[in-house]
Amino acid sequence: MKWYHSMLTDGTDEGISSKRVVTLLAFVLCAAGFIGDLIWNLDVKDAIYEGMMYIAIAGLGFTASEKFAKKEQK
Repeated sequence: MKWYHSMLTDGTDEGISSKRVVTLLAFVLCAAGFIGDLIWNLDVKDAIYEGMMYIAIAGLGFTASEKFAKKEQK
């Protein structure tokens, strides 16, 4: 459980980052749509899938950019 908490925190404080939660949920929904289409032949609308994909990509980009931003001095 501690691994999930450390994955969702942004490193500046102990709070969970909403960007990371939204990115993780978007990724899970994209994966579920892909697996549903692949295995059970469910029809996933392209616009919905692409929207969730863009949210996941943007979230990963913002999360990666946090590593290069200046940290606040306490």
